[in-house]
Amino acid sequence: MSLHIGVGLPTTGRGPGFAELGDVRAHAVLADELGLESVWAADHLIPVVPIIDSTIALAAAAGATSRVKLGFSVMVIAMRPLAWAAKQIGSLQHVSGGRVLLGVGSGGVPHGTAGWEAAGVPFAERGARTDAALAALPGLLAGEATVLPHEPGRPKATLTPSAAVPPILVGGNGKVALRRALEYGDGWFPSAIAPRTLARQVARLREEAAEKGRPAPVVTVGVPAVLGGGRAEREAVAAAVAQGYGVPPEEAREIPVSGDAREAAEQLAAYAEAGAERAVLMTDRPDWTRHFERMAEVNALLNG
Repeated sequence: MSLHIGVGLPTTGRGPGFAELGDVRAHAVLADELGLESVWAADHLIPVVPIIDSTIALAAAAGATSRVKLGFSVMVIAMRPLAWAAKQIGSLQHVSGGRVLLGVGSGGVPHGTAGWEAAGVPFAERGARTDAALAALPGLLAGEATVLPHEPGRPKATLTPSAAVPPILVGGNGKVALRRALEYGDGWFPSAIAPRTLARQVARLREEAAEKGRPAPVVTVGVPAVLGGGRAEREAVAAAVAQGYGVPPEEAREIPVSGDAREAAEQLAAYAEAGAERAVLMTDRPDWTRHFERMAEVNALLNG
């Protein structure tokens, strides 16, 4: 059983200063050298923690690497002017040699409304704007004359050079995300979800895809990881998941990946059995280098 393994880049801090952010280039290089499939950058404007812009972080990673794929986890596309977002995505495709994985989400409640207010976008419109952006984005990237959503009366926009449309992975755990994945996406990208819940949702996704006569979206899952950590660390992460994602505590305990490489591989195998084809391991441990090395050990056990 195989499962692509991606890792989160250290683009978010846990305190008031950027000194707590990691070296994006160094960690992208290490992930590339260790044979991990992809690196991922979180995205927001004014979240509850310091954050580096995802497009800049991934461009830095692209310039420092040659193989590893570059993922948005996930781009809050409705917060941006769509033409600019498409220009950034297409440009990243060009400079990286077509390595982009485009996770897209509508922006969650936990980060509040400050970013939306700063961007001048009504928070209440984020869902409709996400749908409209996903509908128009492929044409913009392909260099086609495209009507921009929420811009009535303006001429169509044509961006050059054109770029290959990257795989679009729709983020979110609920019904709306599943609907968007079926309507606009190549994949579905839930996070902090237990394998048993994922299995039910994947079965539903595949059933609805068959009813619509289209291929089932590929499933990527974001999983918090404390590799090398013991029971106490796993419980702490599970408690944070329960609080941050509203997951019942007993289910949240199934989610974090921990222990040695073999134990972690067994836990991730449950996600593969549930229908995931990729797992993005997320961590805020200070020992990034050793953690990436442990992830490579897990990758070898699952895919070697």
